[in-house]
Order: sequence, then C-alpha cells, then structure tokens
Amino acid sequence: MRVPLSTFASNMLKPLNKAHSAIKATRQRSTGNRPAVVRMKRIFDRLKRDDFPNCHTLAQELETSDKTISRDLEVMRDQLGLPIAYDAQEHGYYFTEPVHEFPTVQVTQGELLALLVAQNAIEQYRGTPYHTQLESAFAKLLAPLDAMNGYAPTDDLVSFKVTAPAVHELEVFDLLTRAIGDQFEITFEYRKLGDPTPAPRHAQPLHLAHREARWYLIAHDIDRGAVRTFALGRITETKATATTFERPKTFSVERYFAAALGVMNGKENHHVRIRFSPLAADDIRDRYFHESQAFHPQSDGSLDLTLRLSDLMEIQRIVLQWGGHATALEPPELRVRLAQASATLAKVHAD
Repeated sequence: MRVPLSTFASNMLKPLNKAHSAIKATRQRSTGNRPAVVRMKRIFDRLKRDDFPNCHTLAQELETSDKTISRDLEVMRDQLGLPIAYDAQEHGYYFTEPVHEFPTVQVTQGELLALLVAQNAIEQYRGTPYHTQLESAFAKLLAPLDAMNGYAPTDDLVSFKVTAPAVHELEVFDLLTRAIGDQFEITFEYRKLGDPTPAPRHAQPLHLAHREARWYLIAHDIDRGAVRTFALGRITETKATATTFERPKTFSVERYFAAALGVMNGKENHHVRIRFSPLAADDIRDRYFHESQAFHPQSDGSLDLTLRLSDLMEIQRIVLQWGGHATALEPPELRVRLAQASATLAKVHAD
C-alpha cells in the first residue's frame, strides 16, 4: 500500500527544518550507493592535488555521470562556500585560494534537541504500517550528519511521552492524503461527538491537521456549504469519488484556526479573561495557549490571562481543570456555562 509521507513529515518532522536546511546541499542523491557527501569529499581531495580535474575525468573516477559531478561542484561552490573556479586553458577546476579541510555542518545544541524531539515523535507510530517509512525518511535526512559529524541523537538526558493515535485514524489517513493531493471529492459516514448514529457526508478535502494529539480533516462540506473540521477517529466508510474540485486559493489553515484555542472553531468573537491563583500562576505564565494571549500580573500574585477566541468549549475545560485556582472573569456567557458545569459535577459526585 502506498503511504504518502508529505503530511506526516510536515507535522512529525517539523523540528528538523532548521537543521535540514543546513544539510540540504549535501543530502544523498541516487547514484549507486554513494552519498553525495562522499563524492564531494573525493572531489575535494582531487582539487587539492592541483592537477585541474574536469567533470569527465572526475565522473570516470567516481563511476557516475558528468552531469552529477557538475551539480556536485555547483553545490560545493555555491552552498558550501568552497573557492572553486574553472581554468579554460587547463580545461579543469581548481581552488583559487588555499583550503585545508572539507567544510562540515555545524549543528547547535538546540538543533540537536530538536532532532531528538522529532525522532521521539515518530515512536508514536510504532506498530503501525507508517513507522518503518517514517523511520527510513528520518534516517535519510540525518545521513549527511552521520557522515560528516558522527551525529547520533540520544535520549539518555531527555525523554518524551508521546500519545499514540488510534489505529482507525491511520487506516483512513492514506485515502485522505491522496484525495487531498489529487483534489477528488469524498464521501464518508461521520459521527458527531455524543451522537451514536453516523450521518453521510459529501466533502471536498482540503487539509489534514494534527492538533491536540489527534488527526483532523478540514474539508468543505458540500451539503452544508461550509468548511468544517472532522475528527478522523469518527470517520468511517470513506470513499474517493471520480469528481474533482478546484482547491480554493484563499484557503489557509492558519487563518482557519486563527481564533481557535485547539480545534473548536466557532463563528463568535469572545474576549476571554481568566484569573489564576498565585499557585496556578507559577505554572500558567510559562505556557503558550494562543497567539492572542496576554498575561496581566496582579498585585496579590495572581495572574490574569486574556484571549480572543471564537469558541468557549476548550477554555471552559481549562478552567475546570484548575478547579478553584482559576476564575473566569469574562465573558458572562463563560461564567454561566462554568456555573452550570460545576453544578452538574457537584450533583454527579454527591453522596
């Protein structure tokens, strides 16, 4: 079964971006079994002999094509900063100034930690058909670092606990990624939260998002005429139709979730203000909830958190989580909902 990795990589391997940009110039190309970095080191050694090798002679020595050598030389000159030039009279390449060592990729401690985070994120897919492919993709990204720096991430000092996705989420993932990429409309059965009976849906799939440790499909619901969010765990009977659609040029997942604390994306505009006790403030002040958040320290040691949200459900859960250490000050609607939820809790837990 073909499993697209583009969406997985964009979410699970996102911490690799900075380090991968640094090693992009020396990544492994498919030329026999020899990584590009190994070829470049051989080319580097030949150039240091000052005998003006050209693409043809280097290609013969390295058992590859002239075109591949030409690309390697361009990378060495333009990306690695080596002073390489071509001498028309000698019909070959040379260093225009002394060079002593082949340049290596410098990776900071922060980048090493990011790599370790990404590597551990893959572990949540162990036991699924996706783990081997993700592990292979990760290894290929790190191959240049292995060859140049002897890099080997370790979890001796840092550990992570990851949440495994539901198996049924992964089962529908492949079909959805192909439908999104090929722009085919889909049909499926969807069970709304708390509803025991699923209902048929006909949609244009736009995006797969990994939020709140779960996968969600963002799609234009054709029958309802609006973009909606669907939890993969409650999608069944998914089928791709033969009908294609044009992806809206104005759609942006960042804008779609701009006013959502997590995945609840309503149509309202709430100014939320929560006051945390001095005890809770020590934990809250270092957390990131939403791009609109602002902290307002109070004279008694408590801390106010303000947010601009389109839905109140998720912030309600956070306030309830903190019990008496969090008080909703605004909006009044949130205070009413919390009072009702508290009354229900008290009734449920009464002796």
